[in-house]
Amino acid sequence: MNRWLSSPPLSVFLFVVWVLLNQSLDAATLLLAAVLSIAVPMLTQGLRPAQARVRRPGLLFKLAGRVAVDLVKSAFEVARLLLTRRTAGIASRFVRVPLELRDPSGLAVLAMVLCLTPGTAWAELALDRSSLLIHVFHLDDDDASFIAFIQQRYERLLMEIFE
Repeated sequence: MNRWLSSPPLSVFLFVVWVLLNQSLDAATLLLAAVLSIAVPMLTQGLRPAQARVRRPGLLFKLAGRVAVDLVKSAFEVARLLLTRRTAGIASRFVRVPLELRDPSGLAVLAMVLCLTPGTAWAELALDRSSLLIHVFHLDDDDASFIAFIQQRYERLLMEIFE
């Protein structure tokens, strides 16, 4: 069965969406929906990422809490800077953060966190995954404190969750 239905949830979703889009329960519509729901997951199997292996799922709640707090803090900080400083007073720059995290799922979560947080953007991951280039909207102090913040606040926790 795995050979024909490589991703059963995706197959069911495709079948239902095809029928809803066509607004018909004709035999031809149902047959084409069945063919597509089997063929598309088989043809796109190589494009889907590997299953994430979460070692400590309870820590996901801790991570979600940290991210929520940081999103709110960062949003207010960026708004304050935009409303109170001139462009010349905003010290934006790129910061290279060395990484110990190697798990693809952990790196993907880190990318989402950094891209969702106002004031930061994931710019580049080194080919060997040893460092990450992040654009920071405003950084008053040195790069070392920002690097330590990313490593201690997110990277260590993601390593506990995924590695």
